[in-house]
Amino acid sequence: MTKFSLRILAVASVAMLCACNGTSYKKTASGLMYTIVSEGNAPQVKIGQIMKLHFTQKINDSLLNSSYGKMPAFVKVDSIGPDYSPVEIFRFLHKGDSATVLQLVDTIMKKNPMGIPPFMKKGDKLTVAFKVVEVYANEALAETEKNKEMEKEKVRMEAESVVKAKEVVKEVEDFIAKKKINAQKTGQGTYVEIKNAGTGMQADSGKYVSVRYTGKLLATEKEFENNVGPEKQPFTFVLGTRQVIPGWDEGLKLLKKGAKATLYIPGNLAYGPQQGPGGKTFESLIFDVELVDVTDNAPAPPTAPQIPLPGN
Repeated sequence: MTKFSLRILAVASVAMLCACNGTSYKKTASGLMYTIVSEGNAPQVKIGQIMKLHFTQKINDSLLNSSYGKMPAFVKVDSIGPDYSPVEIFRFLHKGDSATVLQLVDTIMKKNPMGIPPFMKKGDKLTVAFKVVEVYANEALAETEKNKEMEKEKVRMEAESVVKAKEVVKEVEDFIAKKKINAQKTGQGTYVEIKNAGTGMQADSGKYVSVRYTGKLLATEKEFENNVGPEKQPFTFVLGTRQVIPGWDEGLKLLKKGAKATLYIPGNLAYGPQQGPGGKTFESLIFDVELVDVTDNAPAPPTAPQIPLPGN
């Protein structure tokens, strides 16, 4: 990424809260509170330059994310007016500087009432703490360094995935054992509890399947999504073509049309290192599913209901 997602910093979470006792914060025109600790005598950054940053993200006292030991952010310095986001202070920085930005969720809600993640609540404080590791004169120079960092991040993520895969598979196995669930294990590790085997066509790679589902987080058994009910349509896709998470492609192949089952999917076969529906990486999930249709050809799209004309 050649640009650092300022919205991720400003809204999706924002980072490491330093102790406020004794800290003297300044304010931008938008009311954003910040503090900068300068190190060395490097020149101030210029508009158009690219900064390489490491950062941490925190809401109140809970750490949300950290780039340390991972892929750093590459940020283009732009001139921007009052935006109530960290971008406002980027032009004040120098190589080696550390900065902390403090935001109030109440203020963010006033400026963007429809774009607040569910984990943010009134009264919360969001912060981003970051350190300027390097400054590049142009995007070409930054791109070279970014590509090197991406290669290192790829290696790191592959190693992490191996470790996490073992952890989340055990998490699912322990859950099933504790609940005494009678489930079949697929090749990679999805467990399928068949409640009604169905009597229609067998689901398989290349088949069109239509599914009604209720998704839950395995850790809490809290529901995060469903398409159950007459007002919602089944989800239709081609099985085995990576249109869905791997746990679905695996688990649904055990079912026939009309089947009802529960899939217990370890996090590496769900969203892996990407953020899952509960806001964390490698989240293990549960899906109660009903296979309402299995066909060789794409089903016809649903027809819109006919509305009678007045007087008919």
